[in-house]
Amino acid sequence: MTIQLMRRCLPLFVLVSFSSGQAQTPPTTEHVAVYASVGAELTQYDLDIGSAALVKRGSVTLPASVQEAWPHPSHRYLYVAWSNGGPGASGNQHGVSAFRIDPVSGALQPHGRPAPIRSRPIHITVDIPGTHALVAYNDPSGVSVHRIASDGTVGSEVQQPAGLDVGIYGHQVRVDPSNRMVILVTRGNGPAGGKPEDPGALKIFGYNDGVLTNRASIAPGGGFNFQPRHLDFHASRKWIFVTLERQNKLQVYRRLNDETIAPEPLFTKETLTDPSHIPPGQVVASIHMHPNGRFVYVANRASGTENFNGQRVFVGGENSIAVFAINQDTGEPALVQNIDTRGMHPRTFAIDPSGRVLVVGNQMQLLVRDGNSVRTVPASLTVYRIRGDGKLEFAHKYDVETGGGSGLFWMGLVPLPAN
Repeated sequence: MTIQLMRRCLPLFVLVSFSSGQAQTPPTTEHVAVYASVGAELTQYDLDIGSAALVKRGSVTLPASVQEAWPHPSHRYLYVAWSNGGPGASGNQHGVSAFRIDPVSGALQPHGRPAPIRSRPIHITVDIPGTHALVAYNDPSGVSVHRIASDGTVGSEVQQPAGLDVGIYGHQVRVDPSNRMVILVTRGNGPAGGKPEDPGALKIFGYNDGVLTNRASIAPGGGFNFQPRHLDFHASRKWIFVTLERQNKLQVYRRLNDETIAPEPLFTKETLTDPSHIPPGQVVASIHMHPNGRFVYVANRASGTENFNGQRVFVGGENSIAVFAINQDTGEPALVQNIDTRGMHPRTFAIDPSGRVLVVGNQMQLLVRDGNSVRTVPASLTVYRIRGDGKLEFAHKYDVETGGGSGLFWMGLVPLPAN
């Protein structure tokens, strides 16, 4: 099956699922909207939970390429961060646009004027009561906070105290379920081109009505060989689960009340089927908790290439979703499954709030060897059913036409009220 999206040379970005880390009650509806983008085009799909199938609907156009998005906790609005920059290109047009989500169809309608922001955004989130949007930046590393008006539109930026510790290469910003702590995940950078490694860290801030204050920097080993990418919160509020990008690992940290987290991990686990063999381009990506708190899911992505008959082809590696069962007394995760995503470089994925379906965005179109010739593996959306034991069962795969650009970059889900 093929989902034809608008053909562009710009990257395809897709929306992720959004978990506050709080225990969630399964919604009373089977209706879930999936939003996916190619460049500036943001397209809506319906997800039928019962059949685990996608149906394409309409689309909207942003001022520049979509980078990330996050819904209001009411699920009435969607906040989309966009930029004409990208990896290796700073760009000069950046903003956040609000959209009203139709409660029946899931269609998006522009809502207010876009809010300008300082540079290319790499992540956006909304705080627990839905009164502020927080944006993370990687170059230069930073974070900004923007008021959300009572009508859901994006308002002015909140002035922050001088001297915030924003680390190196901010990659994700999350608000703790208490709404009193914010974590900026700063990935740092691996050594490259003769340049030494930049250390990574979890930057912990106090948070009060949109204002951040320095609280702690969590950086085991001084942040070296520590490249955190994304985190998610356990529903019990006891633990925080963190992916380490270049290290291909999952770590668990104890949450210390609503103030900070422990300085060293409780557990460090491998995410790959065979961690003894890690090819070039093999890294960890997104992480999401199951709504019931019993399982956590991590994306392993691979896209390294080598020369074959004058063409760049896939060098090999693991493109999978790693499924971990969580010990509810200790927080220790145990790897129970690594399932192939049937595509290349699953950068993002999402879990429906009822915990029954998981959708993967396989980002890249790549050439692979097929005997003495090559064939193309397209970008795709892969849909799985989630079993009672947390393991995944393949349901459907949809090839996505991306025009040969950087492909399906980000994807996610928003539940809608019953019709």
